[in-house]
Amino acid sequence: MSALVVEDVRMRFGGLIALQDIQMDVLQGERRAIIGPNGAGKSTLFNIIAGDVLPSEGRVLLNGIDVTQFPPYKRVSRGLRRTYQTSALFDTLTVSENLYLGALGPDGAAHFNMSRLAAAPAVVRRAELAAEAVRLTGRRRARAGDLSHGERRQLEIGLAIANEPRLILLDEPAAGLSADERYLITELLLGLDRAMTVMLIEHDMEIALTVGERVTVLHEGAVIAEGTPASISANPLVQQVYLGRR
Repeated sequence: MSALVVEDVRMRFGGLIALQDIQMDVLQGERRAIIGPNGAGKSTLFNIIAGDVLPSEGRVLLNGIDVTQFPPYKRVSRGLRRTYQTSALFDTLTVSENLYLGALGPDGAAHFNMSRLAAAPAVVRRAELAAEAVRLTGRRRARAGDLSHGERRQLEIGLAIANEPRLILLDEPAAGLSADERYLITELLLGLDRAMTVMLIEHDMEIALTVGERVTVLHEGAVIAEGTPASISANPLVQQVYLGRR
């Protein structure tokens, strides 16, 4: 079954066509990389899938349900999570406390006591598993504001997976990382639970082609190629518009 279907999606901003006739079918458990040069429409596509903006035309289906007009919180309740290019964390809280909030998920109460939340066995267990998955078990007592840039990226992914989502959108998870940090993030992404469907936008081609089982290439708002990492690497059009080769 498909985790995500994008049908004939177009996005206009005034006279600018940011996306045109986007078709995409992502299977449950798939790892899909979205690549393309700056301005290709990658983040706009994620914004439409997440519900941050509504498409000018077309439909978005999550697990067979048409969510095109759903606001973000309704998509979250159906198992969608997203990270952004800039990390958004609760800097005054510890790593564990951040993960408790992620583990609480969209069905939690509007008001809660952190100490009671931290004592809830199910929440604690999900937070511990998330910390382990993103390699932050030894940093659980550290404040998020004291983490390195790479650790903040790890924690952001931990927040996204703590409530066991069905589909996770990662917007440039390796942006600004050192070579060692990029290697760690790659290993982390490869180790994510296969019950989750993972889509990532990534400018680091090595990461995109290592993590992505299928790769979609955008250029000027349109899909110009889609296939396995090997076929994308060998595609002359991709080499010309993205890799700068002729």
